[in-house]
Amino acid sequence: MRLAIDAAESVRGRTYPNPPVGAVIVDPDGSVVGIGATQPTGGPHAEVIALQQAGDKARGATAFVTLEPCNHYGRTPPCTKALIDAEISAVHFAIADPNPAAAGGSEALERAGIRTEQGLMADQVAQGPLRAWLFKQKHARPHITWKYAASLDGRSAARDGSSQWITGPEARAHVHAERAKLDAIIVGTGTVEADNPWLTARLSDGNLAPNQPTRVVVGRTEIPASARVLDDAAPTLLVRTHDPREVVAALADHTDVLLEGGPTLAGAFLQARLIDRIVAYIAPVVLGAGQSALGDVGVGNIGEALRFRREYIEPIGTDVMLSLVPEE
Repeated sequence: MRLAIDAAESVRGRTYPNPPVGAVIVDPDGSVVGIGATQPTGGPHAEVIALQQAGDKARGATAFVTLEPCNHYGRTPPCTKALIDAEISAVHFAIADPNPAAAGGSEALERAGIRTEQGLMADQVAQGPLRAWLFKQKHARPHITWKYAASLDGRSAARDGSSQWITGPEARAHVHAERAKLDAIIVGTGTVEADNPWLTARLSDGNLAPNQPTRVVVGRTEIPASARVLDDAAPTLLVRTHDPREVVAALADHTDVLLEGGPTLAGAFLQARLIDRIVAYIAPVVLGAGQSALGDVGVGNIGEALRFRREYIEPIGTDVMLSLVPEE
């Protein structure tokens, strides 16, 4: 299943509206004979790719899949049919498909005499490649992550406004790798005016990554025609509002969205309870004064504090990355 999760992660951001799924076929001797990941819309699903790699070795083998195999005809035939036709003996899947149109795969496989088991490494899958897709299935809106970089004392810029670079090169490379797996990145017009960001995902050599998220600029202020976000390196959407709910509505066709705006925009989204995860890159730097990473969130006393639960902490170069989700 770890290999299946890695396969799913490798296609995150490139399968919309389908979920990024990974599948691995293991023959009766315990050898991996096929690995697959969902292809872009209209292409084969993960199970089909893995079965094609396995060929005749799929007969009597076991499939490990991050999501319950689909059981309906969409742009492609059901994955359950492919598994049954290949004479797979057992299927382990991490998470049941919450989409009513595609659900029922486990029952169909069992009726065909294929043993199924649900739940293997479900937490890792739910917090990994399927996080945003599962969220959208449940809440019918994009999953929004607020990402920020700050000093130990919570500053995103020094007294003179300079902010390049608070974090080290490893953290910045990590950000670009994540951008390449997203559907959209949100910033405000103030950030565009102050920093003129490009908001692209770039490889280690500086070239553009194959997948580029939509750049979303929020606010009523006109931005300069020369702004880098208006070039043709990636699509750009201008949303003329300050209301986070209207921004989310404008991104209804997206699933995995990153908020990279300044403190005012981040505060507005937090106050609207529209932040579903925080990814904080904390540098071992003290600035003492300067711009705070976050503006007003409507908290008047400690009892009103917005509380988050730590998922994990990861050292990245000289910095530390924290992954946090709202307390339920």
